[in-house]
Amino acid sequence: MGIVTPGFRGRGRDSAPELPPGQYLTHDFPVLSAGPTPHVETDDWALTVTTEAGARSRWSWRDLLALPQETPTVDLHCVTKWSKLGTRWRGVSLDVLLEDVETAADFALVRCFDGYTTNLPLEDLLDGQAWVAHEYDGEPLARAHGGPARLLVPHLYLWKSAKWISGIELSDTDEPGFWEQLGYHDYGDPWREQRYAGD
Repeated sequence: MGIVTPGFRGRGRDSAPELPPGQYLTHDFPVLSAGPTPHVETDDWALTVTTEAGARSRWSWRDLLALPQETPTVDLHCVTKWSKLGTRWRGVSLDVLLEDVETAADFALVRCFDGYTTNLPLEDLLDGQAWVAHEYDGEPLARAHGGPARLLVPHLYLWKSAKWISGIELSDTDEPGFWEQLGYHDYGDPWREQRYAGD
């Protein structure tokens, strides 16, 4: 009898150069969340970055929209094995948001309005690799997909692209987030199939 990883079964695999191993293509945009979808009005939305020294930078919704915008087209890869290619977004690069933040931190813990957290090396948020996205496919980002704004880190599995982002805490130490505490991989590289701790 073969070994089946719990929670990951039932779909065939596609082979395409754009697909990481074990993934299949979808044209839908499945909605997967760890809990209820929060309702966050743009008037109430803000993003706070806190450094390891306790210094804080804060952007309101108006502040976010006033920053230079980018329109990345990226592929998404979910840990549940679906991939959606060529998705179109609009948002602000983390390079812009962190440009004037003085830090020597190596890690980031992302916090969300629903209490969700996820951890990343700070270097994975820089050099054009990550955005705070507020539009998808030319429309305001739907609540179910993280609206009004979510983190977008497309080179990692999608659970690292935290929905309903509210804050980023910079730190010298790596603190596991929600799924990482429950056994998901600390990093989550789809090309290395880093789904679970030990992969």
